[in-house]
Amino acid sequence: MSNRALRRLQQQTNLIPGSGDGSSAEEDEEVAPLASKKKGKKKKQQIVNPFELLTEHADDEENNEDPEEEEEEEEKSVTPGNTDANDANASAEGGKKKKKNKKKKKKAAEASAATPAAEQVEDEIEASIQEVNRILGVVGAGITGAAADATFGGASDFTVNMKALLNVEYKFLNADNEMRRRFGSRVVQAEQGRSRHRNRVPQRQGRLVQPKDNWPVLGRTGVTMSVVEGGVPGNTGEQCFTFEHSKDYQTVQFLFLDAVQSHNPQNIANLVHGHPYHIDSLIQLSEVFHMNEDAQTAVDLIERALYAFEGAFHPRFNMATGNCRLDFKRQENRAFFLALFKHLTAVGQRGCHRTALELCKLLLSLDPDGDPMCALLMIDYYALRAEQYNFLIRLFEEWEAFRNLTQLPNFAFSVPLAMFHLAKDNQTLAQKADDMLEEALLMFPGLLITLLDKCGVNPDKRVADHAFFGLTAQANQKPALQQLVALYVGRCFSLWKEPEALLWLERVVKDTLDLVDAKDARVTSFADKRKVRYQGTPRNIYRHFIISGIKDATATLPPELTNTAVLSYDPLPPLDAVVSYTRPPRPAQPDTGEGYMSLFLRSLLPNFNAQEGANADAMLGAEGGGGEEAEEGGGANHELRRGVGVLMDAMRDLLNNIRMAPPPVENGQDGEGEGGEREGAEGEERGEWD
Repeated sequence: MSNRALRRLQQQTNLIPGSGDGSSAEEDEEVAPLASKKKGKKKKQQIVNPFELLTEHADDEENNEDPEEEEEEEEKSVTPGNTDANDANASAEGGKKKKKNKKKKKKAAEASAATPAAEQVEDEIEASIQEVNRILGVVGAGITGAAADATFGGASDFTVNMKALLNVEYKFLNADNEMRRRFGSRVVQAEQGRSRHRNRVPQRQGRLVQPKDNWPVLGRTGVTMSVVEGGVPGNTGEQCFTFEHSKDYQTVQFLFLDAVQSHNPQNIANLVHGHPYHIDSLIQLSEVFHMNEDAQTAVDLIERALYAFEGAFHPRFNMATGNCRLDFKRQENRAFFLALFKHLTAVGQRGCHRTALELCKLLLSLDPDGDPMCALLMIDYYALRAEQYNFLIRLFEEWEAFRNLTQLPNFAFSVPLAMFHLAKDNQTLAQKADDMLEEALLMFPGLLITLLDKCGVNPDKRVADHAFFGLTAQANQKPALQQLVALYVGRCFSLWKEPEALLWLERVVKDTLDLVDAKDARVTSFADKRKVRYQGTPRNIYRHFIISGIKDATATLPPELTNTAVLSYDPLPPLDAVVSYTRPPRPAQPDTGEGYMSLFLRSLLPNFNAQEGANADAMLGAEGGGGEEAEEGGGANHELRRGVGVLMDAMRDLLNNIRMAPPPVENGQDGEGEGGEREGAEGEERGEWD
């Protein structure tokens, strides 16, 4: 109940006889003339329901009422009648009462100013809303000023404003809606090619993806989400969650691992047919279709995996707030990071850059400190594509203090490009963009020629012949820095192909060369920084290279990653991974002793097993105790080994007897004797091959 409503209720109760026992002398003086008036004429007393006052607003500012009008309303409510006999008395008392009301309001205002804010009456509805926000973990609920700085840890931690950057807008999460806004509904329907069935089973709509008609009904998949108590240290308003697998789901997971080890994609497809929402199987099979250039089916499988994840979300897991965290070390959570990364990449390839930006913000908000998928390496690209320049600039300004974003080539070049697009009529911002691009060129001189070559632009003679931007600058780059440069150029080169951006880049490059020729102090300073930094590439950046599939970036991967098999459903798991459950111990298998030949034959024939005869021999020998069946099995094993040995010997002879063909004779200038000798030699060689 508001203060104004309480005053009205008190005035109404004072009009009732016998209710003013504890009132002051001034109030008795005001009530006295009213009682004398009631003697001459009785009037029906108006009864006011006190509970109706609860619906009024808390103060006069919210009601947008004038204070003078409020005084007139109070006078009318106190004076019950306007008879001719009492007009003079009422007019005489009106001036005194108005003065007294003003004095009372002055005293009340002074008393309320002297009273601390904690002792004032608080609106019950507002208090309940704040309590609900506090329980649900809404950002900034009841935290303002110094309390917010103390809660979120200052500059080294995320503040309330920094968290607001990662808030996700649900209306931009649906790629189909963005396609409809850009191309119209007819184009989207033709592109999707969805067939509407009359008897189709309706499914629950999702935030991340929308279920398709040909998808199976989502039931209990065995994947759930729970809250991790004490997962986030400190009172930061963040909540940590984790996915969990039921016993039945773990059994299916073991079958999936067996299917992966079989090196036969058909086994994974059979598993998906029996368990249509097994997440790792969907991700692995999606990679198989992607390698076979069936992009539509690959995207469909990833969307189905995300739909299964969304069906397991906890009621308190709110993607829009940016406060929900997932631990990447847990094996159950890593599939969600991977599926989200692949989904936003596919959405970006369709041209839905705003949707991809929102998904990238969601991916970064799941673990902003560790950033296991390196979302910071691509969030600038989608922000520029979606023309969200202010978001990119604000992200850089607020995160630079504790993340050193200028060390990443993508932020060093994308942020000034965003300022350039905004600085059409702002000279101050345009000058700031020029300065930042100059520093980026001084810090990463090896990026310019690579970027121009990718854009198909030939630099002028001064830039091409200058040692600062020449081949020497590219050769002196450390491998870690070279990988980051290749990733940025391979992903963002199209942003620099616009004529305006190229003209601006050409002008700033000339100014940068003037600084280099003038021996600016920053040239030496940045060179020293490049020598100290970029000593090695973190594991999460390698993971980003592998998943992104950008050829310019994957070509720079070290041999230890390119020569080893990388599992598509869990690429480069963390070294300190948390394993919730493990496969049960399997029966010990004998040493196969497979060599390169066996691996080659298995690649041609997935069902080939050189030790099949040996396993049969061991089984028959154990059952029959070395009887005739064992001898037959041993004979089969011996024949198999002898056949493989003969094949190996034949291939070895083939490789050893290969000789280069003699050079051809021009115009038959050689003598007949030489020709006859050569023909004889060729005949001997043919005889040997026969």
